Amino acid sequence: MKVKVCGIKTVEAASHAVEKGADALGFVFAESKRQVTVLQAQQIIADIPAHVWKVGVFVNEDAATIQQIAGTAGLTHIQLHGDEVPAEYRSIGLPLIKAVSVKSPGDLEKIDDIEADYILLDSPPAEYRGGNGLSFEWDLANALKNSNTKVILAGGLDSVNVSKAISKINPLMVDVSSGVETNGEKDLVKIKEFINSAKKSREENAG
Repeated sequence: MKVKVCGIKTVEAASHAVEKGADALGFVFAESKRQVTVLQAQQIIADIPAHVWKVGVFVNEDAATIQQIAGTAGLTHIQLHGDEVPAEYRSIGLPLIKAVSVKSPGDLEKIDDIEADYILLDSPPAEYRGGNGLSFEWDLANALKNSNTKVILAGGLDSVNVSKAISKINPLMVDVSSGVETNGEKDLVKIKEFINSAKKSREENAG
């Protein structure tokens, strides 16, 4: 089971997550309490191993701006978390992750028509697009269980519920942000516990 820790703002949190087995790190460039500057992301990414995804999270940003930020910061993947049409962002030249807010079965029926490399299933937006610590009804996505090769599961995950979520949806990757925080900041103990729970759950489900 692959794990993405999103909302990274410090070298310490990034290094710890990678050391404990994170496969991807997310850097939020959109308006958010976890927003980072291009320079901050660049400084953090400089020390991250090549095999770890460096995902830039954007909301309704234009492709040219994203491409410039990606090149400067060293991003490897682009996450579109707004109302974007992924096909219009292919010119960036990096794998695209498109977030889909899941409120009803109808939201999932649209997934096959989305031209993205990966689909991130998230809870409906609240104050910000994503990172609100809320989960959606996982049973809605049960039909996707056998087509997990492009599904990333987000929304209200933590070390306690991630195993159950994985057993219901069987995604390629799970994505956590607020679930590994204490008082709004990344908690190194929670990061370790989440990664351990997620990795262990795949072994349990396989067994």
